[in-house]
Amino acid sequence: MVCFFSSTITCICGSLILLALVSETSGSSPGGFIGTRNTQFVLNGSPFFFNGFNSYWMMSVAADPTESYKVSNVFRDARTAGLTVCRTWAFSDGGDRALQISPGTYDEKIFQALDFVISEARNYGISLILSLVNNYNDYGGRAQYVQWARSAGQQISDDDGFYTNPVVKEYYKNHVKRVLTRLNTITGFVYKDDPTIMAWELMNEPRCEVDYSGKTLNVWIQEMATYVKYLDNKHLLEVGMEGFYGDSMPDKKQYNPSGYLVGTDFISNNLIKEIDFTTIHAYPDIWLSGESDDSQMAFLQRWMESHWTDSRMILKKPLLFAEFGKSKKDPGFNISIRDSFLNTIYSNIYNFARSGGTIGGGLVWQILAEEMESYYDGYEIVLTQNPSTSRVITEQSHLMTTLCHIRPQGTDSL
Repeated sequence: MVCFFSSTITCICGSLILLALVSETSGSSPGGFIGTRNTQFVLNGSPFFFNGFNSYWMMSVAADPTESYKVSNVFRDARTAGLTVCRTWAFSDGGDRALQISPGTYDEKIFQALDFVISEARNYGISLILSLVNNYNDYGGRAQYVQWARSAGQQISDDDGFYTNPVVKEYYKNHVKRVLTRLNTITGFVYKDDPTIMAWELMNEPRCEVDYSGKTLNVWIQEMATYVKYLDNKHLLEVGMEGFYGDSMPDKKQYNPSGYLVGTDFISNNLIKEIDFTTIHAYPDIWLSGESDDSQMAFLQRWMESHWTDSRMILKKPLLFAEFGKSKKDPGFNISIRDSFLNTIYSNIYNFARSGGTIGGGLVWQILAEEMESYYDGYEIVLTQNPSTSRVITEQSHLMTTLCHIRPQGTDSL
């Protein structure tokens, strides 16, 4: 395990933490586009370290005027806990409360709900990572795009045709353009010009079963990343990857959980120059189901360390730990187990960041408001109802904020 931070550093940072408490709850706008320099995230020319969260449901909930206050409540509670980055969906393809009803046809009411989400994030000083399509069938995803193309006469054998069929790819590009060039009816900003948005994500957890090498996905990422950057060169871009290694460096497959070959390649997929930073997800309670807590935590340590090292030394890009959590559905679960799990991850993130930068922060899965039981997936955290977990999250927010003022040891010159 990486060593915990020293008491000396804690003492040095004491006054900065007090300052951070003031700034974190001020609700001010982020005030500039978040960028990268070497292996660091930067904001207004200074290092940017952060603590954040996932709330994928925001647009869908905001579409109901009687429910939209829940979006505001989450941003308020998150800001109180010092969370400054939120990852959420900018897609809903077909089905209930669809943003994209059919290819190129959009529901203005749902788009205005996304306008509201971005506006509220801006009001609370929270930066957004917006994902553009799902790998899975929830909210439409790849399967919906393929079905639309089949209905238009395309012969596509499976959902992996999403990555290769020219009609499907054109549907996706049209969605990208529609979102990036959207004029926010509340803020007056075109999305691609809005600094509230930190980054675009090409896809939530892309996978490709017809080609485990990662090459098919590589071609798709290159094409779509080039297109996104053609439309918008102000915002950062990431793939949305879980972090599984592929064929480009076979020896690194030892770090994958057993049996997880999903058609991605953490190295080659992220070497594409238009991709600005790397991402990993981790769910050891799912990936290593049935194994002991000690075994799962040992895996997690190796997972984090290998990706931090590769992002720093091979890819030379910042790393974001974009999804992690501990499920209440696990046998023997209790809140203290979850708090310990989060503490371990947060300590690793902090120590990796302090000892060499590269990792900018982590996004816990997932934060909900009160009275959202229908969205419970086992990983839910309601900050106002989980005081011990809220304290763990808040402390991490304060520690990451201090790193914005203290240059991490061993970092390259910014």
